[in-house]
Order: sequence, then C-alpha cells, then structure tokens
Amino acid sequence: MIGNLKPLEILLIIAVIFLLFGAKKLPDMARSLGKSARILKSEAKAMKQDGQAEEAVAAPVAEPAPQQQAAPRTIQASPGDVTSARPVGEPNRTTQG
Repeated sequence: MIGNLKPLEILLIIAVIFLLFGAKKLPDMARSLGKSARILKSEAKAMKQDGQAEEAVAAPVAEPAPQQQAAPRTIQASPGDVTSARPVGEPNRTTQG
C-alpha cells in the first residue's frame, strides 16, 4: 500500500502532518523517537548478552569464578544527558514529588 503512493500524495501527507503538529513539535517528536530507538537497541543488546551469559553459566565450569557484583545497568537517553540516566530497577526520582 505504501509502495503505491505517488510523490504528490507523499507531499500531501507530510503537509497534513506539519499542519497538525506544527513546526515546534516535530523536532521534539523526532528526538524522542530517536531516544526510544536507542533505548530499545541497548536493551535488546543487553538481553542478548544476558542470554549468552546464562548459557555459559549452564555449561560445567572446572574452576569456580570469583564472585563479583556487577554494576547496575543504566539507561541513558543521550550522551551527556545525566538527568535522565537512572539504574534499570530503580524508579525515576525526578518525577516523584
């Protein structure tokens, strides 16, 4: 269905979106979509690494490995944005009031 759109129809759809949301909202929406995509990608990568680590633990080990406590995983929205970085299992304290 999307492949059947002509250039004029695509421009019309873009114009309607621009009129509905306005010039100020569109960059914010794109930025939040990018942050969401980065978070999704990092979480998927972490889940894959956790799955591989569990498989490695299930295999018999000759020597016991020393117990080390791993640092809590954090979600960062963007590099240098420390206000939104927080540990995964902890609630966001900035919104509680």
